[in-house]
Amino acid sequence: MSERIAILLCTYQGEKYLASQLDSFAAQTHTDWVLAVSDDGSVDKTRAMLADYRRKWGASKLNVYEGPRRGFVGNFMTLTCNTQVQADYYSFSDQDDIWHADKLEHALQWLRTVPADTPALYCSRTQLVDEENQLIGLSPLFQRRPAFENALAQNIAGGNTMVFNNAARQLLLQAGPLVDVAAHDWWLYLAVTACGGQVKYDPRPSLRYRQHTSNLIGANRGLLARLTRIRMLFKGHLKDWNERNIEALTQLQGLMPPTNVTLLNEFTSARDSRLLGRIKKFRASGIYRQTALGNFGMLVAVIFNKL
Repeated sequence: MSERIAILLCTYQGEKYLASQLDSFAAQTHTDWVLAVSDDGSVDKTRAMLADYRRKWGASKLNVYEGPRRGFVGNFMTLTCNTQVQADYYSFSDQDDIWHADKLEHALQWLRTVPADTPALYCSRTQLVDEENQLIGLSPLFQRRPAFENALAQNIAGGNTMVFNNAARQLLLQAGPLVDVAAHDWWLYLAVTACGGQVKYDPRPSLRYRQHTSNLIGANRGLLARLTRIRMLFKGHLKDWNERNIEALTQLQGLMPPTNVTLLNEFTSARDSRLLGRIKKFRASGIYRQTALGNFGMLVAVIFNKL
């Protein structure tokens, strides 16, 4: 049985940490992988480093594509929807992490159990490291089940941990590379759960996630991160993200089970209702975040109409 995994790596000015990430691919216990890179206009040594690794690994192992120059979401979506990239499974990758050697194998152990025609997404916790690769902690541990009711409120894991099957990729192809969503990983979690797929959140960390000032999206951990999210909430960022996600999901409604179409409509209706109706509809919808604090924050967002 073929189990080729296409690693979808997006790069931009990545020379400082890229070699460590590429070397962690080479160290994977599951060796049937190919690397597809979308470089978004790097002018440092990133392209030269990729060329060196292509010579070392062979032309069939690594291909580089020109990025769309539309930011990280556009870069990931364009690469994911590039039909020149074909495999049995796909794995998002950032340019500055370090994968555990068994990352792909752990994902496959679960993905093999899901029927090929069912969208399936594996994701996990991460070890957090500083710029010098020193361990500084772990990403939050989530314990409530992954579901569409949760995906409408939050993303549970970083894209850098995500591995998914062809059925899940087909959902992203249906919506296309120009889909206007807040984040590629949240969009994948939404699409898979909306369309009746399966999601596995693994509490075992699968990689070392580097934290530094140039992280576009960090681990959302600690007091500062929480204060930042609160500030973004009241500026209307979450409301805007949800509007874009809802619009994107309308492109998949024909593939969604009736219960999830109803839930999406209830979510949309609640957001447009007056205060008391809004609170009542949200409580009835069953939408939830993973933690008690997160659910309190969502209630505040509902009250102030920022969701």
